[in-house]
Amino acid sequence: MYPKAYLDYLYHFHCDRDYFECHEVLEEYWKEKDASEREVHWVGLIQIAVGLYHQRRGNFNGASRMLQNASRILGNEAVAIEALGLDSGELVKLLEERIVCVTKHEPYVSMNLPIVDPDLQLSCDAMAISGGKVWGAASDLHDGSLVNRHTLRDRSDVIAERQRQLELRKRGVD
Repeated sequence: MYPKAYLDYLYHFHCDRDYFECHEVLEEYWKEKDASEREVHWVGLIQIAVGLYHQRRGNFNGASRMLQNASRILGNEAVAIEALGLDSGELVKLLEERIVCVTKHEPYVSMNLPIVDPDLQLSCDAMAISGGKVWGAASDLHDGSLVNRHTLRDRSDVIAERQRQLELRKRGVD
């Protein structure tokens, strides 16, 4: 019923709090469609994960920017968010509360997305058990590989693709 990438996002969001991986799995899913067919609500969900990643690292400016964008996008995408088994109004409320915390430079605290579809929650609980995780467990703030994940990965493919795109633009090719 729900895309696998979305279920993986929920797993990483709530079980291991790997917001970097949340971003990766949903961005890959989002990019599978042609640019004209991409649905913006996925961007809003990605930005929640990126915002929390930034807050957890103490990058309050980045967190604020991402969470504000997510709130704006998801506030306009209530139907799509409800179709994903989430309470859209509650989600926007949680984001607005988090933005206030970030503005005050309050330390990161784990948050859960407001899942209202009982079947989705059962699936999520089963994924957590299968993965040996606890659904809704707090983030391990002492796990450097989790907190600083972006600095530890091999980005050579991303850098090569950016260089390729730059060269194409220089030659006037779209």
